[in-house]
Amino acid sequence: MEEIIMLSHGNGGEKTRKLIEEEILKYFGNEILIDLFDSAILEIKGKLAFTTDSFVISPIFFNGGDIGKLSIYGTINDLSVMGATPLYLSVSFIIEEGLPLKDFRKILESMRDAALDCNIKIVTGDTKVVEKGKGDYIYINTAGIGILEEHRDWRERKIEEGDLVIINGGIGEHGVCIMLERLGINTSSEIKSDLAPLYRITLPLLDKFTGVKFMRDPTRGGVATTLNEVSKKYHVDIEIFEESLPIKDWVRKSSEILGIDPLYIANEGKVLIIASKNEGEKIVNFLRQFPEGKDARIIGEIKGRGEKVYLRTTLGTRRILDTLKKELLPRIC
Repeated sequence: MEEIIMLSHGNGGEKTRKLIEEEILKYFGNEILIDLFDSAILEIKGKLAFTTDSFVISPIFFNGGDIGKLSIYGTINDLSVMGATPLYLSVSFIIEEGLPLKDFRKILESMRDAALDCNIKIVTGDTKVVEKGKGDYIYINTAGIGILEEHRDWRERKIEEGDLVIINGGIGEHGVCIMLERLGINTSSEIKSDLAPLYRITLPLLDKFTGVKFMRDPTRGGVATTLNEVSKKYHVDIEIFEESLPIKDWVRKSSEILGIDPLYIANEGKVLIIASKNEGEKIVNFLRQFPEGKDARIIGEIKGRGEKVYLRTTLGTRRILDTLKKELLPRIC
């Protein structure tokens, strides 16, 4: 009989202890977590970045990753785009009764490997089990702490007319992959999520260039919604060049069939960068040295005061790219 998660795994008793000690600590154990105190005690000096995110994706396993890896990289990326070196994570599970233990172990293993890959420690967490039918296999919440060195803090740099918009690679790959997985038509190895950690490119980028003025990972709402947030926050118009957008053929063709615009689709391994014009090409060439940035491009420009985002089409016309108004696909991250 297959081993499954039961309600008793979350009641705080003997089975909870076994789940934590024999399963979770097996994958996450380190000198801080192993104590299992109510709080992790950390010694950190300097300016801290602190973030949290919850992951409710369906399906929980997809080509290019799974909910576990997504929860680690997603939180690390929130720290990475702020220029912070990721240090510590908390992880909380809400598990639906009936989840096969082999699937839970697969998720734990994936999270462990992602954390090791990024040299970050999981130092505290929680586990709850809900009744069958009251969840969808598993939800994960992670919170992350990173340290921000002064020269990497871009927040006070002023965005100006002529500044350039840069992205490190293909647009819309995570969202379209998940959409095709749900439809059961993901049949090619080429079709996969772009899920990846960003700190390997964002931190050295900030070490080398002082002209970086803004960074954000365009997840839910995609590139168009993220740029609208920038436009409204900094009161600038932004123009995006259609002919420069890095969109893979499978994303473009799938989007046409599904009737969606890749500019509004979630990404999980991409960063939008706004940088001074005199450093734009140098930044692109620098990013292209890394696997996570090999397809980096300049895709747009700051056009002066305003609060709108425009797409300059290949025909030479301009159309407004508004904020995403409806949910294209729920439970995507």
